Amino acid sequence: MATELQASGKNVAVDTSNIDPRGRYHLDSPSDDVGVVTQNELRDLRRGLAQRHIQMIALAGAIGTGLFLGLGSSLQTGGPLGALLGYGFVGLIVCSVQFALGEVTALFPVTGSFVRHAETLVDPAMGFAIGWNIVYGNWLSIPSEITAICVLFEYWTPINPSLWIVLFILLTFAVGITSVGVYGEVEFFFAILKILLVVGLIILGLVIDLGGVAGTPRIGFRYWNNPGPFVEHIASGNWGRFLGFWAVLVTAVFSFAGVESIAMAAAETRNPRQNIPKACKRVFVRVTLFYLLTILVVGMLVSSDDSRLNDAYGTAAQSPFVIAAEAAGIKVIPSIVNAVVITSAWSSSNQALLSGTRVLFGLALKGHAPKIFLRTTKWGVPYVCVLVQTAFMFLAFMTLSSGALTVFYWFIDLVGCGVLISWSAILINHLRLLSAMKHQGIPRSRLPWHNRWTRVSSSISLGACILILLTNGFSVFTKGNWSASTFVSSYLDIALIAVAYGGWKLFKRTKIVPLSEVPIQAALKEIDDNPEIPETTGKGWVRFISWLWE
Repeated sequence: MATELQASGKNVAVDTSNIDPRGRYHLDSPSDDVGVVTQNELRDLRRGLAQRHIQMIALAGAIGTGLFLGLGSSLQTGGPLGALLGYGFVGLIVCSVQFALGEVTALFPVTGSFVRHAETLVDPAMGFAIGWNIVYGNWLSIPSEITAICVLFEYWTPINPSLWIVLFILLTFAVGITSVGVYGEVEFFFAILKILLVVGLIILGLVIDLGGVAGTPRIGFRYWNNPGPFVEHIASGNWGRFLGFWAVLVTAVFSFAGVESIAMAAAETRNPRQNIPKACKRVFVRVTLFYLLTILVVGMLVSSDDSRLNDAYGTAAQSPFVIAAEAAGIKVIPSIVNAVVITSAWSSSNQALLSGTRVLFGLALKGHAPKIFLRTTKWGVPYVCVLVQTAFMFLAFMTLSSGALTVFYWFIDLVGCGVLISWSAILINHLRLLSAMKHQGIPRSRLPWHNRWTRVSSSISLGACILILLTNGFSVFTKGNWSASTFVSSYLDIALIAVAYGGWKLFKRTKIVPLSEVPIQAALKEIDDNPEIPETTGKGWVRFISWLWE
């Protein structure tokens, strides 16, 4: 049976009898050695994520507690203009990272995303080091999020936290062990909730600021004049204002954490060469827009010297929107924000489970982890990976003891700067791909998706990521501000990555992949032999709201 579809501007005859149940063409000779989709992925995984899932997963990952609660800290550290500039600067880096990830993933849509890309484009030892760093980070991320959920529930009820720990372990496991399509639907729902809350809070903030609430005077840009657009941080004068802006960059990086996981399940995504680049191209605009608008409104609503911004309990009371709403006499907002932040924390747990298990599966594919992690259920879930990560969820019970809690946060500190390391790896992969294409005489127009300016943007953003990585703990080197925990969380991960890279390189005698051996031609041939069938556009009310993901 044959049909015609549009691919690369031409009508291509396609034999649809070769399409498997997952909506993908069988390769004539898929290879486990060239870095493209392997036989294990084709045989054992299911393509259950559609375009709308991928778009909204990226949004759900980036719009979390950092947006709802963390902006207060940034406002307090950098001032309204310092926070706005800081998030705008990091937003440009996110843009560059997303475009770089989209270009490479469109060529190599594999499970594990940039971890597997590093093995193919740079050095297998780099893939090993980055991969296990991500796996370890995600093992600890879920108990950390569950702990945050317990704190958030304390805002309403004094019920024993053990109940919430057990409940959310079971819920997270249930989502992780079912089909990837179920995960996609859950994250799709959470993303819509977050978007509605963000839009609602922005509108509410503007109404309060402009005096639209009875009994509340117009605020305008009062707080930009007093205490001022910038805050002096550590030092005084212009240098102190600059340090305040620079400190915001670190907070902003962790607020945007999660956007890089958009391609972790590329081998479980329908039409990944079309849908993942689309998501990378569009999501950064929406995320940056949400953050910048929110920061602008927050800077208008709350003074940067308001003591409530550093609420020690991490509940909705810390949110600048809640502070402004309470001042305006609107009592329902704190509970709404708290509820959505709880869903955000659980959403982050689900995303960490997907990211950690798929990277571990990808490591096992290349012999960087035991082969037992390749076992999957009949509906395509790597269940051994899920079971191991679920076991680590029980570390959340450590937070019930003050002594164990200290040890738990020591564990978390080990991967404190993992986001910047991941972003740097994505940019290095992209630059290596461009160098390999130039070396092999392959024009960039052959790529499934590309942009002319990414060579420059990737280089500049890589430099920015490394600079922020090396200075993210700068405060500990200033007089009277030494903190062992801050130093460890800021810099130890760099040493761990270096040790893992060097150790695996010596043990396995790996080498940096020569530019001439990067399997670009093999990947391009796979694209030509197996063009993707475009997804149909939704109809009726679905098409009306599809602007969120189209």
